[in-house]
Amino acid sequence: MTNWRPDISQLRRPAYLSLAEQIARAIQEGLLPNGTRLLPHRKLADDLKLSVQTVSRAYDELIRRGLISGEIGRGSFVQTRPKEPEPPYLPERLGELVDLSILKPVCEQIHLERMREAFGWLAENLPSSSALSFRPNMVFPRHRAVAAEWLARCGLDISPLNISLTNGATSGMTVALMSVAPPGATVATEAISHHTLVPLSTYLGLHLEGLPIDRDGMIPEALDEACRKGVIRAVFLQPSVINPTATLMSGERRQALAEVARRHDIAIIENDILGPLVEERAPPLAAYAPERTLYVTSFTKITVPGLRIGYLAAPDRYVAAVANRHLVSSWMATPSIAEIATRWVGDGTAMELVTWQRRALAARHAIAEEIFAGLPYRSHPQSLHVWLPLPEGHTEEGFVSQARLRGVAIAPGSSFRTADQGWQPAVRISLGSTTEQELRTGLGILASLASGNPEALLLAI
Repeated sequence: MTNWRPDISQLRRPAYLSLAEQIARAIQEGLLPNGTRLLPHRKLADDLKLSVQTVSRAYDELIRRGLISGEIGRGSFVQTRPKEPEPPYLPERLGELVDLSILKPVCEQIHLERMREAFGWLAENLPSSSALSFRPNMVFPRHRAVAAEWLARCGLDISPLNISLTNGATSGMTVALMSVAPPGATVATEAISHHTLVPLSTYLGLHLEGLPIDRDGMIPEALDEACRKGVIRAVFLQPSVINPTATLMSGERRQALAEVARRHDIAIIENDILGPLVEERAPPLAAYAPERTLYVTSFTKITVPGLRIGYLAAPDRYVAAVANRHLVSSWMATPSIAEIATRWVGDGTAMELVTWQRRALAARHAIAEEIFAGLPYRSHPQSLHVWLPLPEGHTEEGFVSQARLRGVAIAPGSSFRTADQGWQPAVRISLGSTTEQELRTGLGILASLASGNPEALLLAI
């Protein structure tokens, strides 16, 4: 309980609003820190010689502003809005900066040509349903059938009736989380996970529990222990290279995690947006636990960024929930983009671009291997990035700032952190976001920084 009290002499009409303003100022000035329990309505009303209704209206106004929360049976508490997380990438590319912060595939003239050709074809062949219908079931049955063919390339055997088309992986992740975890539920994930998962869980009212990982991904015993200690509703996993540490999870580890999920009857959300780009990988988690896995994949990271379309495959028990959550959050995927994806899957363009991307990434990884020789970085031949744990003495903030000062933008590892235990400062470095020459220049600067002694960032004049 706080010792701070509103000043009765400063109250003006309307009294409830004047009282709310005093409390709001006290919160902003730090006199009422986050988590402070406010006086009960009746006690504050008696102290200020106001009616309980006036105090209640003041508290309601503060709740509306997001400054306090009311908990039945416990009271009212200061609950200031947390600072919005910064994205790990630059929102826009600036000047001569070598931008290695944003994760994207290698893109060249072929990608622009394929998209221009696709839009030209679409102008002549757009079905009336894709232009004029509001009903997803009028637009997407044909697309779902083709999606099932693509998902077979990803290692899934699933009915078209269990597939939803989404506007990319983020939409799929959002719908999947809404479908398996109600507000207030706990979702487990890797200690280093997707950078949008933390804010997304906050916006959905979910508690996120980061669990220990090793060189093979999430540790099954850690998931089992978390499920025994608390009520875990789902686990979010990125087993195939797209995770920040570029880990490719083994089949044995996938099987073990599937068994833990089955034992505790929790849902699995599998983010596999690289799909068939990754060669020689184990089947997806959805193949080990098809009855409980919601599988998310998309085309933006493996074909063309502008092909913002994805697939969300769900087991029978979640199909209705997925359909409803998708309707209220997006209504349906953009039909014209779905038409291009379906055509590309059918005529082979999608796999042509996937194969092209593998070759391009091989060249980028060869550059990284040459320049980062001797550094303890982590990667995979088909990853779009490398993960660089920082040498002792370096801080993330200092390393990222020094790199920026030298003209290179990178993503701080803390943007992907969901647990503090065992954390080692690191950075994520994109390989596909710029030209090979700029990549070589940027990696050279980063290698020099990592190999040298850490320096404090001084004021640049």
